[in-house]
Formats: sequence, C-alpha cells, structure tokens
Amino acid sequence: MIKFEKFTLENGLTVIVHEDKSTPIVAFNILYDVGARDEDESKTGFAHLFEHLMFGGSSNIPNFDSPLQHAGGSSNAFTSNDVTNYYDTLPVQNLETAFWLESDRLNKLAFTDKSLEVQRSVVIEEFKQNYLNQPYGDVWLLLRPLAYKDHPYKWATIGKEIKHIEDATMEDVKTFFYKHYTPQNGILCVAGNVTFEQVKELSQKWFGPIETREKYVRELPVEPKQTELRKLEVERDVPSDALYMTFHMASRMDKRFYLADMLSDLLSRGKSSRFTKRLVLEKHLFTELDAFILGSSDSGLFVVSGKPKEGVSLEEAYAEVRLELEILQKELVTEYELQKIKNKIESVNVFGEMSVLNKAMNLCSYELLGDAGMINQQMDNYTGITPSDLQEEAMEIFKEENCSVLFYKARK
Repeated sequence: MIKFEKFTLENGLTVIVHEDKSTPIVAFNILYDVGARDEDESKTGFAHLFEHLMFGGSSNIPNFDSPLQHAGGSSNAFTSNDVTNYYDTLPVQNLETAFWLESDRLNKLAFTDKSLEVQRSVVIEEFKQNYLNQPYGDVWLLLRPLAYKDHPYKWATIGKEIKHIEDATMEDVKTFFYKHYTPQNGILCVAGNVTFEQVKELSQKWFGPIETREKYVRELPVEPKQTELRKLEVERDVPSDALYMTFHMASRMDKRFYLADMLSDLLSRGKSSRFTKRLVLEKHLFTELDAFILGSSDSGLFVVSGKPKEGVSLEEAYAEVRLELEILQKELVTEYELQKIKNKIESVNVFGEMSVLNKAMNLCSYELLGDAGMINQQMDNYTGITPSDLQEEAMEIFKEENCSVLFYKARK
C-alpha cells in the first residue's frame, strides 16, 4: 500500500506527497497533460521540442542543469503521445532547489532565439539519427499512419516530418507554451523523506504565485472501427527482414486494457511464453518475437514485432503468428498458465514500488487518469481475470480485419 496525501493550489496545480523515510533521496516529478496528440497536424513534434526547450533556461536561470548538479541532483524528461513528464532526483536537504528551478521555468521560460535554434538543431539531429538513419528507425513513422486514420496518434512523438520543426517560429513556440504549460495542466508529486507540511509550504512559496492561464479543453476525433486488413511492404538497408503487426485495443481506463496486457504477457513474457517457446525455440522460425501494448490514454495498440530466421519468408512468419493468435481465440488458457502470468505481474508491481522515482511517476500518472489512489488497486484489475475473459478478448482484438501489417524487408 502506497500512502499519499494531496492538495490543489489556488492556481490549479495538483500536488501529491508520498512520505518514504527509507531513502535520503527525494524524487520531484511534474507531469504536464500535453502530448503529441495535442498538436496541430501541420505543426507536429512540438510537444517533444518543448521537452528540450524546457532545459534551455528561464528568464532568471540561464542554465537549468547547473544549479541542480551543484545541489547533488540530476534531471531528465520524456514525451509521449499523451503526456510530457519532467523529473528531478536530489538529496532531500536540497529539495527547495527543485522547487525553485521547476517553478521558474513554468513561470518564465526563456524564449530566446538562441535557445530555439539550439534545441531545434538537437531535435532535428535526433530525428535523423534515431528515425531516419538507424536500422528499423522509421518503423513507427510507418506503423502509426497505417493503424490510425483520424486520431492524432497517427504521428509519432518526434513528429510527422522534420520540416515541421524546421519551420517552427517563435510565435508558434510561445502559443504552444501558454496553451499547455499552465498550473492547472500540471500534476506534481514529491516522494521521499519529506513531510506533507514541508511540501505544502514549498509548493505555495514557489508555485503559488504563478498565475492561472486559460485551461485547454481537449477535443480529439475518435478513431473509426477498422473493418479490413491493412498491409504495407517496404524495403530498407537493414540486416534482416522484420514483421510488425498492430491491433486496435481498449484505452488505458477501460477494464479490457488489463485483458490485453495479460494476453501480451502470455505471448511473450519470459522463456516459457508461447511465442518464445513455440515459434523461437521449438519451430525455429524467429530469432526474436515480442508482443506488447501501448498504454495509451485513448484507444491504443496491441503490437507484435519479430525478426524471422534467414530462409523464413515474412508471409510464412505472419501465417505462423496468426495461428498462435487463433489458438488463443479457440482454446481456453489453462489455470496454471494464467496463474503464472498473474504471479509475474505481481512481482513486477512489487519491485516497481521499491523506487521512489517510480512511485512519484506512477502517482502522477494515475492522478491524471482520474485518481492517484488507483496505484493501490492495480493487482485487483488482474486477479479476477478468467480464461474465458482472455478468450473473449482474444476473439475481439485478433480479428484479421482489426490488424495492420508491415512487412519490413531487407534490401537484397
């Protein structure tokens, strides 16, 4: 049981406090309810660009990392299609340094031509290095628009194309910042050897004076139900062929989300999983084969990805994966196999709760979903799942017309 308390400042910032006396380190995590899905389709990549710009300094502090490092701390961030998350870890006695730095860049981010040009160059280089010039790097640039036709999940976090970042103006940047980086769009969690009153006092001191800005209301198109199998074939200069399959699945807040999560574990978590045991170790059809889900706030994707062994065609590899998925549709999972997966999920959850930073991140995430208290109910979502539940979900998700397939061929 993870205990916490929370309060909301007058400007709308939600603050969560988790006291953990066992660690000398404090985690300071602030999540903003903005991701790539909130971008204009003609100006993509802005959420990720802002992750970089937020480290470019504020009006009062030209270098964000330097004061934090002097205080014995470190920082980082990540952007997804749904959120942007910033986190700092530092000795508990220097906690106020994190409050000072994070509140200042929310209040007075430095909009300088130099900062924009530097971070623009960094993001463009990242786009080229990780997505265009790296083997298999463009997979999600291909898969997302194949699977999604209307919803903004159809572009990757990095953006649809480099030109959108190249053309970003200072006015574009300011508009995005003031639209999404508001106190009421943020959730802060401080976890470590702290007290509720200490965090409340520091929150009021540093974040309290920041003015409330207009609240952004999200109105996104709903992805229509997929009604036919979609296929795409490309050739690239890569070492070997690769197979990618996506299936539409339930959103993060739907109870069916946990069924899909368990199905992915059943197929590929551990050496005794079905994909690994049958298609990698017994039939020797793949060198690697994985199944995983995207924990998306809106309707997400169940993904299968693998590399067939040399001499195995992508068509044969696809057919063998389909056979395994059809077994899940036709036959009930054994109670033994189901319990084994539940045990693995429970152990992952328990180990995840050992990290003070993980707890801070998860508390923010669950609060955004509706209630931080859901962090203590996660196993409840799995324990009641039955073999029949999994079979029904497999029949729904793994319909062939719900599938988008990418044959990623190595150029001969």
